[in-house]
Order: sequence, then C-alpha cells, then structure tokens
Amino acid sequence: MTADVPATALKYLGGYPPEVLARVRALIAQDRLGAVLAAKYRDVHAVRNDGQLYTYVQALKERHMRKAAPLGKVLYDGKLQVLKHALGTHTTISRVQGGRLKASREIRIASVFRDAPADFLRMIVVHELAHMKEADHNKAFYQLCTHMAPDYHQLEFDLRLWLTQLDLARTASSPMPPG
Repeated sequence: MTADVPATALKYLGGYPPEVLARVRALIAQDRLGAVLAAKYRDVHAVRNDGQLYTYVQALKERHMRKAAPLGKVLYDGKLQVLKHALGTHTTISRVQGGRLKASREIRIASVFRDAPADFLRMIVVHELAHMKEADHNKAFYQLCTHMAPDYHQLEFDLRLWLTQLDLARTASSPMPPG
C-alpha cells in the first residue's frame, strides 16, 4: 500500500485530530493496522446466535442497569449497514393490548459482531443499553457508557480502526473491475 491513504479509507474516523489520522495512515501505509489490532484484541467471544446474544446482553443489563425496563428481543441483524453507521439499534415498540399500552424494547446488533473481538461486542452492547436511558449522544449518555465499560472511548476508537481494517481487507481481496 502506498503512503497516500485516500480519505475514503478513513471514513469511520471523521472528527479525530489530524495527528491521530496521520498515525493511522502510517499504520495503513506500513500494512500494520491489522497486526496491531490483532495483538491488542486477541480474545474472541462465543456469542454466536441470538439466544446467546440475548443472555449476554441481559447479563450486562442486570449488572449495570437493574432498574431499566426489560428487554423483549435481542438479536443479530444482517440488514444493519455499517456504511450507514448503524452498528446496532435500539427500539421501543408500543402496542395496545386490551385497554393498556405495552412497550417492548429491542436491541439489534450488526451481524459483523459475530466475528468481532469480544471487547468490540461488549462496547456495542454497552452503547445500545445506554440508549435505553439516554436517547441522545450527550454527556449523560457517555457517562453511562463509561460506567458500564470504563475503557469505552478507547474501545470505540479501536472499533473504528477495526472497521477501517475490514474495509481495507475487503477492498484488497475484491477483483478489480474491467477497465
């Protein structure tokens, strides 16, 4: 890879300072980004299906957010598009049952996290759980995230690096269009 890394390769890192982006570009140019991440995030998780994901999310919720409303559904979603910055979603669906309004809360996690390092799955689950209490990405939201995962901000940055590496690997392995 050349020293010139196109800006599109860093689409997940918008808003980071130029010196941070320069270090990322250098790792990419040296073809070391994947190795650095692999060395740092060796632990894999065993959360392979929706039932295991529900149990995993429920355990984190019980540990950190006991008083939060119960979860109705948790699942991996292959339709979530990382390109649209949707790594997970949280929804509350209200339905009328008899004369009462009943709310059901769902968390959907992008299926790319089936194969992600364990810390990245934890980070995205923490993020979606925090949205159960705080709708916006504000100070209270990030305080709740760091309460559940003290290393949240580092994990979020490294997750963005991991997504960048996935894109680079996908681009490198895809055949060139006829030209």
